Amino acid sequence: MSFGLNRFIKNLLPKQLFYRGLLIVATPIIILQITISIVFLDSLWIKTTKGMTRALVSEVKTFIDAYDNDETNKEFVIVIFKKHLKFNIKYVKNKALPEKLEDRWYSPIDRSLRRELKSKNLEYWYDTTSYKYLVDLKIKYKDGYFQFFIPRNRLTSASARVFALWITLPALLMVAVALLFLKNQTRPIIKLANASEKFGRGEDIGEYVPSGALEIRQAGYEFERMRKRIIRHLNQRSEMLSGISHDLRTPLTRIKLKLALIKDKEISNKLSEDIDEMEKMLNEYLQFSKSTSTDRSELFDISDLIFKIISKYENPKINLEQKEKIFFNGRKNLIQRCLDNLIGNALKYAKIVDIKNEKLKKNIFITINDDGPGIPEEEYENVFKPFYKIDKSRNDSKSSVGLGLSISSDIIRSHGGNIELGKSKLGGLRIKISLPI
Repeated sequence: MSFGLNRFIKNLLPKQLFYRGLLIVATPIIILQITISIVFLDSLWIKTTKGMTRALVSEVKTFIDAYDNDETNKEFVIVIFKKHLKFNIKYVKNKALPEKLEDRWYSPIDRSLRRELKSKNLEYWYDTTSYKYLVDLKIKYKDGYFQFFIPRNRLTSASARVFALWITLPALLMVAVALLFLKNQTRPIIKLANASEKFGRGEDIGEYVPSGALEIRQAGYEFERMRKRIIRHLNQRSEMLSGISHDLRTPLTRIKLKLALIKDKEISNKLSEDIDEMEKMLNEYLQFSKSTSTDRSELFDISDLIFKIISKYENPKINLEQKEKIFFNGRKNLIQRCLDNLIGNALKYAKIVDIKNEKLKKNIFITINDDGPGIPEEEYENVFKPFYKIDKSRNDSKSSVGLGLSISSDIIRSHGGNIELGKSKLGGLRIKISLPI
């Protein structure tokens, strides 16, 4: 029960740190404002309104009693009440009170006035909304009624609006100041998060300069040290592979020259094929070492990129289904290398290749189907490992060192996407790529 309640409360809370901080600051202010408002409304305004209304109704009752006295000068009483109590009084003869009385139960003025008039056993009708500064009060008297036009400030205190203004403005000012401070505090965290996201995609972010509070600076310094260690490790790997591949080219070149001097062409051709195979392997090693390219992201039309890749093959068996102008923010050269590799592999092992490019919500989906021999389902995960080869389904494995899919997977995942293998509707392999926009 408590676990479900905690989960429900967590779902209600904002997910971003800025809004959580704002909630922490604003909640006490709002609670304090509500508490002060309730205390003021109950202790001051409502009680003051009750007292003023009680005094007013007593004055109205006094007027009626004085007017009802035969010894009293009627006009003199009306003049006195108008002069000293600001009552405009008119007696309407031979006319009944209006029947309809609007019941504004939510209004403290109406509730207090109704309660006090009933306590004096008076038949009444009143209107507190038709006039801005006056209250229209009608009291039954004999065969007619008295109509009183009473100033509204005789029923309620005007300080309530001033109090509401003074209690609201400081609260808004405090929240505005809190917004500025929270914005300054969360900016370094957002900066660190963006730098981490870009570095996770393999982009070159340059040297990160920490800022903000001490704890955030410490996290920034640790991130920068980690970034440098990772870059140093990647550079060492790339330099090692590049160095090995480059050093092996020299003896291979000498072997080629010596093969040209061999008179037995059959032996020469066989050795030449082996050397060509070794050179192709070296090229793949170099390509793998460059798969961590530091190109910066750019916004480009991925539909146009796929069309250009397909056009260079000039193969009528490639079927393309896509919409124009699907833009993606990423490293264009790496995406081109990945798609070129996957499409080239499909054409190598299949006769018909169907490519579909579509945008759904916040993702781009690229699907490549072919009618080739496919890959066994149990090998779907293994083929993404570097230097892994499948002899059964790919009969020309001699010409490959097993880095193509590994490089493609690294490129897609460095952009925050995913690549999946499956059974094609054409009977071969299906490659599905998803890239977040």
